[in-house]
Amino acid sequence: MRHARRFAVPVVCAALPLLVLAPLLGRGFTLNYDMVFAPRHSLLPDSLGLGSALPRSVPADAVVAMATTVLPGDLLQQLLLAAALFAGPLGAARLVPTDSVGVRVVAALAYGWSAYVAERLFLGHWPYLLAYACLPWIAAAGLAVRRREPKALAALVVACAPAVLTPSGGLIAAVLAMVCAGPRALRATVPIAVVLNAPWWLPAVLQPTGALSTADGVTAFAARGENWGGTVTSLLGLGGVWNAEVVPDSRANPVLPLLILAMVAIAVVGLRVLAGEWGTGPALGVVALGAAGVLLAALASVPVGADLLAWTVSHVPGGGLLRDSQKWVAWWALPLALGFALGAGAAARVLRTRVARVALLVAAAVFPVALLPDLAFAGLGRLAAVDYPHDWADVRAVLGSDERPGDVVALPFGAFRQFGWNGDRTQLDPAPRVLPRPTVVDDTLFVGGRAVAGEDPRAAQVRAALEEGAELAPLGIGWVLVERGTPGRVDPATLTGMTREYDGDWLTLYRVPGRVVEPGTAGAPRAPVLVADGFALAIIVGGLLWLALPVGRVASLGSRLRGVAPWPN
Repeated sequence: MRHARRFAVPVVCAALPLLVLAPLLGRGFTLNYDMVFAPRHSLLPDSLGLGSALPRSVPADAVVAMATTVLPGDLLQQLLLAAALFAGPLGAARLVPTDSVGVRVVAALAYGWSAYVAERLFLGHWPYLLAYACLPWIAAAGLAVRRREPKALAALVVACAPAVLTPSGGLIAAVLAMVCAGPRALRATVPIAVVLNAPWWLPAVLQPTGALSTADGVTAFAARGENWGGTVTSLLGLGGVWNAEVVPDSRANPVLPLLILAMVAIAVVGLRVLAGEWGTGPALGVVALGAAGVLLAALASVPVGADLLAWTVSHVPGGGLLRDSQKWVAWWALPLALGFALGAGAAARVLRTRVARVALLVAAAVFPVALLPDLAFAGLGRLAAVDYPHDWADVRAVLGSDERPGDVVALPFGAFRQFGWNGDRTQLDPAPRVLPRPTVVDDTLFVGGRAVAGEDPRAAQVRAALEEGAELAPLGIGWVLVERGTPGRVDPATLTGMTREYDGDWLTLYRVPGRVVEPGTAGAPRAPVLVADGFALAIIVGGLLWLALPVGRVASLGSRLRGVAPWPN
């Protein structure tokens, strides 16, 4: 019986990714919106933030590129998704301060089976899912730092590492770490956050064209209400993402706002229990951060807030990270899940019979799943695994075997595709990740029929050349890839004079005539960025080694290095 209780929580947490990803397991890629993996991801300047575009997917692209030298891309994708969907619930179950297995299971399901997980999965934001999965572990490590436990800082570094694959995930993780570790630990947590996030913020700061974004993206990417309850209620229920196409149908349930408010009310009761277990300071900090996440997420939905964010985005370098404001509601997920679980546990304790107590906890555990049944089975068929047509491997081989310089332009000139071989699902153009050369795509986004201007100056130059019929070779373009079976028109005049080098069912590759000019330095300088990458990697490896060493040896080594007595156990 004791062994069954011991393994109950891990088994439930392992069942969640199986229930969600079951149709996607096996060979094949899940290509949907921003989630595009390739059989072999190419390591290119943009992967490290050295290209002309802002480092929005740095260092995620570099990490995936290196990982696919060992693992096939589809297997890597499945492992990352499964790890995210497993680790988040397990971390929440371990974090909730209770000995009750039932309460731990409630916390796991409340955290892992949420609208945030569903909408970010359907939107293809797998790095956000990893960051979300890290938050309970970051909170646990931060609280250990606050208690001055041995190896706590090393655990905090390791817990934050997967979250820093993208800028937003790194910021979400860093702020939570600082709040949980407390103000006295800022002298340690701030430098850790700065170093871990350096692979993306340093190339952004050193970007010659600046790191400003256009203000029109603020309202386009603002959080939205999913039903009559409005935006704030949707955010309190961890939903409210800007893209209506990825919202599960169950979020339109007319009863949902009332159920969300009931869940929040139960969580408020449970948060009083949390304060008694953690102490008022740590509990209040986590709750205040969660409330701040909701407020920040809702800010762009009100006129004054939208104006403030628009000014920030267009005048403050890096302010573009405040777009897609719903992502900050991840901070609210922890107090909601922990509070709901502890509130259900408090209600169960007042019941007289064991059967009644178990029944209440089972109902509380099923509650999040009942609110969101269409997360199961890949969103009830919303996602599917497909194979790349062989054209992609053929074109990669042609480009890889040619020694002449020249980058690639993908046509139709747009960021997203809807290929017939992928069931006409909206997805990012895979060319920048599949091909072994830098690929220029139009970074203009269309949200609700409105165009949101891009930020890549080189894409703007290529767009102007295509519109004017100018030569591409002076811009460093040596190849044009025409992708078929997706919406968009390619002007035949654009291909005039080009040599067809490959012609397949889905792709045609053309060589651009004339002398291809090497493009000038458009991104951040290489040396400082690589040094920043090295420091970030070093601190992560150091954290792992620190955790692997015996506690006594760590304390002794630390005291010798600092010349002071080690922290008390």
